[in-house]
Order: sequence, then C-alpha cells, then structure tokens
Amino acid sequence: MKQILLFGAGKSATVLIDYLLANAEKENWKLMVVDANLQLALDKIKNSSFGTAVSFDIMDDGQREKHIRNAVIVISMLPPALHSKVAKDCVHFSKHLLTASYVDDEIRSMKTEIKNKNLLFLCEMGLDPGIDHMSAMKLIDGIHAKGGKITSFKSHCGGLVAPESRF
Repeated sequence: MKQILLFGAGKSATVLIDYLLANAEKENWKLMVVDANLQLALDKIKNSSFGTAVSFDIMDDGQREKHIRNAVIVISMLPPALHSKVAKDCVHFSKHLLTASYVDDEIRSMKTEIKNKNLLFLCEMGLDPGIDHMSAMKLIDGIHAKGGKITSFKSHCGGLVAPESRF
C-alpha cells in the first residue's frame, strides 16, 4: 500500500481526509493522519481500516523524519510557518509535498533541489481569494434566501468553512 502522510487534522483537513479514506481501497492507499491532538486525528479517520492516527510534536525531528521517510506523498495542513520543516525533510527523503499555503522564501530556496530530484511540490496556487470567497457567498446567499440578515462579516482570508460547521 502507498502511504500518504497528512500533517494536521484541523477543520480544513476534514474533507480531504474523508476523500482520501473514501478512495483508499480503490487506490491502494494507507492514510496516516498526524496531529498534536491524538483524539482529533482518531475522530477524523473514523475507525477506517485504511487510516492510522498518530500524535507527536512536529518539532521532533526524529519522529517527523521517520514518518516522512515511509511516505509516498506528504500533505501538510499545518500552519504556514511549519511547512518549511516538512519541506526540508521531503527534499531530503525525495518525497512529494502538497500544502495549502503559498510558496514562501524558504521553500522557494529549495527550488533547485526539488527540480533536481524531480519532486512535485504543489502549494496553494492562486485559489485565494476565489474559493474561500465563493464559499462565503454561498453561505451568505443561503442566509438571505431564508430571510436572514447579515449584521457583521469578517474574512480571515484563505479559510474555508468546514462542511460540518455549516448550518
């Protein structure tokens, strides 16, 4: 089985985790979800035989490296400041990386190594402010359609409303 390693089980990872688990058998995937909160990771994999939940401090180089070394692809849903730690390990162990954040200067500095190792580093690609704004408008339009009135709206740019948080 191909090991997919996903760092971060927060609300924005829910749909992705569900998708990966729903397709795991057909695609021959085993998903390992790593989060600082073990119970959150366990809740997200929902007892799937294709999922494993693990918890450790992402700053623990040994643990992080051990899990990245065994993955075919790594997905980081961590806060943007932590992507570069994961990216460095992915380059070192020749692993592909997907993130939900823009390419920062630290990851950009790895461009030559990434290219030389023929790795795919797929980072956020200009969907912001598109998808998050469309998602917000869908919710706002739904509220208006039900006769509701919006009295305040704050955007935290780049954040999608998790499906389980909708009303």
